[in-house]
Amino acid sequence: MADYSFDWVDAFTDRPFGGNGCAVVHDAADIPPETCIAYVRETSLVECTFVAPSDVADARVRYFLASREIPFAGHPTIATAVSLFQRGYVTGPRMVLETGGGLISVEIEDAPAPRVTMTQVAPQFGPVAPPELVAAVGGLDAADIVGTPQIVSTGLPFCITVLRDHDALRRLRLDRDALQRLAAHFGHDDTDVMEPFWVTLEGVTPEGDTFSRLLITPPSPPEDAFTGSATGAMAAYLWHHRLLSRPDFTAEQGHWMDRPGQANVEVIGPPEAISGVRVAGQGRVLMSGTLHL
Repeated sequence: MADYSFDWVDAFTDRPFGGNGCAVVHDAADIPPETCIAYVRETSLVECTFVAPSDVADARVRYFLASREIPFAGHPTIATAVSLFQRGYVTGPRMVLETGGGLISVEIEDAPAPRVTMTQVAPQFGPVAPPELVAAVGGLDAADIVGTPQIVSTGLPFCITVLRDHDALRRLRLDRDALQRLAAHFGHDDTDVMEPFWVTLEGVTPEGDTFSRLLITPPSPPEDAFTGSATGAMAAYLWHHRLLSRPDFTAEQGHWMDRPGQANVEVIGPPEAISGVRVAGQGRVLMSGTLHL
């Protein structure tokens, strides 16, 4: 039997049971992918990270859903940075993480709930989709959508979809058959395409500028509390399409799940030449322990 230490970190929040939880497993280079996936299912979390030494960065991070490995994820990056910092594995205010989506630069400010700023890579703007095709995935009408949905990636691709108001956001119901049709439109199957990231241009609190939801297919939980990778892609989409009046804003997610999360976001560069996206949020270690395998 092998033992591995872990921290359960709530990311994009300064309070316990807020934001989005992630279990960070350390010294995990020898854990096979199928065991990582089984661990995520055991926790009932959306994602967990598995940390190992790196030859090119401060640490190598692997990200797993309950169904598969993915190259990058936002709230697990916040969680991993907080865990590494509070365990003393990284002592300076900056670290670099090696991920499947590239090298991610991270800055961290010490506090009762440390604040982490990650710089996501320059966005890749992919194909667009007819509004009616995307609307069907959420059980909505095409008239509920503002503009044209588009695949955008700052490390992980999402179909960014802007909704006209909170009423439309509340009415979302995930249709898996419609998701398969959307995946086919993009030339993939539904296991290769992340679910649409739905955003409104109004916060749920006075501090917020956007409010979003991500509904997820099984075996993951039905909804993500805060999606940092999609928030970066969403910010790039909004700035590129000039739906933001300024490149820095406050993004909110999870409040209707009683897991309020918040991120400070800044798009780097002009709308036509974005070089990266900074996404910042706090993280709090909720519990620590030992994984016995």
